[in-house]
Amino acid sequence: MAANDTIVLNSILEQKKKQTATSLPDDDYFELFTFEQTLKKYELSYEELISGKIGGGDDGGIDGFFIFINNELIGEDTDIESFKRNSIIEVFLIQSKRSPSFSETAVEHVIATAKDIFNLDKDPSNLKKFYNADLIDRVIIFRQAYLKLALRHPVLKINYIYASKGETREINKKVYNKADMLTETICQYFTGASAFVEFIGARELIDASRLEKSYTLQLKFLETYISRGEDNYVVLSSLKDYYDFITNEYKGNRELRRHLFVSNVRDYQGSNVEVNKDINGTLESDNRLDFWYLNNGITILASKASIVGKTISLDEVQIVNGLQTTNTIYNYLNTKKDGDIRTENRAILIKIIVTNNTEDRDRIIKATNFQTPIPVASLKATEPIQSDIENYFLSKDWFYDRRKNYYKNMGKPVDKIVSILYLAQAVMAILLKEPDIARSRPSSIIKKDNDYKRIFKQSINMEMYLFCAKTTKKIESFISSTVSSKSKPKDDKKWFHTSTLRYLIFHMAMLVVVKLLGKKEYKFKDVETLLEIELEQEFLSQTLSELIELTNAYSDSQPSLSISTISKQKNFVTYLLDNVKLSPNL
Repeated sequence: MAANDTIVLNSILEQKKKQTATSLPDDDYFELFTFEQTLKKYELSYEELISGKIGGGDDGGIDGFFIFINNELIGEDTDIESFKRNSIIEVFLIQSKRSPSFSETAVEHVIATAKDIFNLDKDPSNLKKFYNADLIDRVIIFRQAYLKLALRHPVLKINYIYASKGETREINKKVYNKADMLTETICQYFTGASAFVEFIGARELIDASRLEKSYTLQLKFLETYISRGEDNYVVLSSLKDYYDFITNEYKGNRELRRHLFVSNVRDYQGSNVEVNKDINGTLESDNRLDFWYLNNGITILASKASIVGKTISLDEVQIVNGLQTTNTIYNYLNTKKDGDIRTENRAILIKIIVTNNTEDRDRIIKATNFQTPIPVASLKATEPIQSDIENYFLSKDWFYDRRKNYYKNMGKPVDKIVSILYLAQAVMAILLKEPDIARSRPSSIIKKDNDYKRIFKQSINMEMYLFCAKTTKKIESFISSTVSSKSKPKDDKKWFHTSTLRYLIFHMAMLVVVKLLGKKEYKFKDVETLLEIELEQEFLSQTLSELIELTNAYSDSQPSLSISTISKQKNFVTYLLDNVKLSPNL
């Protein structure tokens, strides 16, 4: 019954919110929950889910706006030029309503928005009168990505997902008619594009929430060799059995278990890369040589293993080497009919290393990935300082997510999970006083070795790292929950919605430290004097008010620039430091 589904869903939301989302309002958590369920196959972190949220008013009926290229989430500093021909651009527009039904009005709102945001003749700067900065920024990111790849013949898919607590079987035919109008509207702007609509109600959200990631899996094999005290294995597995091992059923399709690859230092490089062409060529050939003769194979880490018959059971599975091979096998077999897959008896060589030692796991990840050229920054998560930070955070009941989604999957509070990139941004803003860099290069801030070494070094007290993370998280939470006259539009400038204030989180973090210390020039040892200070709401409110006032004043000299652009300027940081009112030294 529909009523029961709603009751069950509300219970799930209540339990999950209590477990993982300590300070999010109910509306915001429901949006985050629906984003997570509808985008489950992409294995997004909390930070990535929040990054796609369109907050505040003037959102055009869109609560979530996510852009993927070849299954990779795209941000404003993503290197679009790195993507090859025939890349797949996939856009998700998510509407999340806590209402008990689906309405025509909600879809109509998105139709009107689509006519603005997907019409490339319309300048995004002219849309600021109607939409908030979050939506405009996502539109700009999408347009830039699409236009940069235009000569490389990208495949464009645009998905509209409408989620509510309603019953999908009771959706009025008029709502479906509006949905058809939406797909027609979208497709008229992009020749050859595909547009899809999906309605997700209470029942679908319940089912999706119960699809848990499994790190305990069984792998069938043909032959095995056991070494060193029976805790490490080399096995030959048929391609069809390995395919079963790396996939699961999702919405009627076989989907790759992407969470098994979070410890791999690089993502799939695409089917047009030479090495993957060779792997696919081997799969397509009728050569009498078995596949494992011609391929280096796979390396798997596990915390426990046991064999019964011709099946090995593995706990905490991570595929740390062989991602290119695995993806190519998946792409090859996923196009085959089930009967053809069952007759695929060629084999693949798999090395299984069983260890619970974190340091050993990091060494294995690093060693197995140095066999091919890898950017230095990609291996940073395995360095000792990263493990030290994680252990220190754990001792203080905080969670340093150097292994993406590790603590999210354990159900830890979103407010206390900090990624490597988030910590790097916080340190860059607070200790190095460069919030413009933290803001402008969120996903690439540590790709350059010089930047990395400025942020992560043994001379920085571990307590300082936690202070930077806690301070920035506190400010982020404060801004997200602040609803006051301070954040309302002024003089028709729609800049200070709660959503646009998020662009100033790292600037505010810097100003908080400046005001607490009572000086603009400070050193690391000065910040150490603040480690025990609790940030009061009144102090944060006063600092935010001053930040908004200074930003408005600065914008008067840059009237054509958006808050997003201003927040990335070094001159803006200089202006803030020159004009901030210093508080007495605390």
